[in-house]
Amino acid sequence: MQISEWSCAEVGQWLKTQGFEEYCYVLCDVHGVDGDVLLSLTEKDLRNPPLQLQKLADIKKLGKCLKQIQEKSKLEKKSALNHVIDKDGRKQMNGRFTARKKRKQYQYNNSPFDKDSISSDIEESDAQCIVDSDGTEYCETVIYKKNRILPEYKKLLVSFGYAFVVSWITAYTMVLVHERVPDKQKHPPLPDIFLDNIPLMPFAFKLAELCGLILASFWMIILVFHKHRAILLRRFFSIASTIFLLRSCTMFVTSLSVPGEHLQCTAMYNSAWQRISRATEIVLGMGMTLTGVHSCGDYMFSGHTAYLTLFNHLITEYTPLRMYYIHTVSWVLNLFGVFFVLAAHEHYSIDVLIAFYVTSRIFLYYHMLANTRSYWHSKRIRIWFPLLSYFECNVPGKIPNEYEWPLSTDNLRESFKLVKSKTG
Repeated sequence: MQISEWSCAEVGQWLKTQGFEEYCYVLCDVHGVDGDVLLSLTEKDLRNPPLQLQKLADIKKLGKCLKQIQEKSKLEKKSALNHVIDKDGRKQMNGRFTARKKRKQYQYNNSPFDKDSISSDIEESDAQCIVDSDGTEYCETVIYKKNRILPEYKKLLVSFGYAFVVSWITAYTMVLVHERVPDKQKHPPLPDIFLDNIPLMPFAFKLAELCGLILASFWMIILVFHKHRAILLRRFFSIASTIFLLRSCTMFVTSLSVPGEHLQCTAMYNSAWQRISRATEIVLGMGMTLTGVHSCGDYMFSGHTAYLTLFNHLITEYTPLRMYYIHTVSWVLNLFGVFFVLAAHEHYSIDVLIAFYVTSRIFLYYHMLANTRSYWHSKRIRIWFPLLSYFECNVPGKIPNEYEWPLSTDNLRESFKLVKSKTG
């Protein structure tokens, strides 16, 4: 019989076993306290009217016994809901709940988006114990499932392919818009409130690229040691590719005049092969001046600002909040990099503003949808963001910032088991 079903007589018997026989009459005969009422009593009820017990020691001791029997009743109710009650020996710790992991069982589930999904659940069981005042120990094994995040290297390969294609589209578009740059004599630089008031710094563009390389180095270190590096790299390829695909469209449809008189934009290409060769140089040089890549016409919006902003958001997202010094340095490098882009008169102010806004919004929207799994509940989101739905369908939510050595023995053993399970 559960405690909540006790009669007044059984409550009185319990009081006697706990050493409070003198209160049987008051609680059971006068006030009719049964099992259900007993579970709702508190130390405050014992102090206040109508009970008003007078002995402080009895109030404290009886209050402690009430807490213990209430916890015992909770365990009984849980066990009635098909939980496993384990009365074998368990570790006792001052009569409080203790918990320890007993076992793990991996189960592979199918996803509604990917029938060959390799995401899995970890089934764990915790032993919860409580010790009654008479020394009896009540233990419960609660089994629950916790999502396990797997790397899904096939999707990483798809995201890399997406990035590879977009990089060539962007490079070839840069070659085309370079040929369409308006003549400086007929179309001088447009009025710009920042460029008109800040003198030209010829070396500033290289400093902006140096800021970007430092941020990229931070990002590479995070990728090496982050436990979920494959998912992070997949998200980087996906977000960066989407941003630069949009950039290719904007700079192709509208050609702006050069933002500075110092820019020389005279190169012309007479054949498709020359354009492809130039695009290859841009891809291999990653579009940076430090690698010898110089181009004009790729305005609206700034690619350098986009990468600076994206690296900054990635670093702050995938490092713990306690590493605030890294976040501060990341933001400083981002802002200084943007300033150097403008100081070099390589882009208009509107290029930088749009690049910062578009990059930050795409990053935040992507992570909001991925972390909240909104696409599960909206067909429209799955239609408009098919790659996001595909890449994130097996990620259970926000990625925890967990770190590990990339080539540890456990990682190699787990990877071997995963490959064996897929091939076997």
